[in-house]
Amino acid sequence: MIFGSGAARERAFLATGAILGFLAVAAGAFGAHALREALPADRLAVFETGVRYQMFHALALIGVAFVAGKRRGQAAPLAGWLFLLGTILFSGSLYALALTGVRAWGAVTPLGGVAWLAGWAALALAALRSD
Repeated sequence: MIFGSGAARERAFLATGAILGFLAVAAGAFGAHALREALPADRLAVFETGVRYQMFHALALIGVAFVAGKRRGQAAPLAGWLFLLGTILFSGSLYALALTGVRAWGAVTPLGGVAWLAGWAALALAALRSD
């Protein structure tokens, strides 16, 4: 299988989701305390958007771990990889934009959004397929 198989794959998605959730909470605290005075309000809002969407997709990745264990096929694992890619591209680019002020990072953000949309579509496909 292209994305690994069985229990190891489920554990990997669960652990990755938990790590992303941990990092989202840490980033949120960092933003609320260390960045509140250091960044202008518009860039702080960009940072907070990255945190919020990272947390949503950390939870989605944890959900993928459970779905992948119950459904055959590659749609659920594909959703997991797309959620991870989307988080790196979307939230990562927003963090970079907020921290550096380099607006060019904003061009990367929609690529993450597209990866997330594809991930949600893949997860829906996994749910609708009869195995």
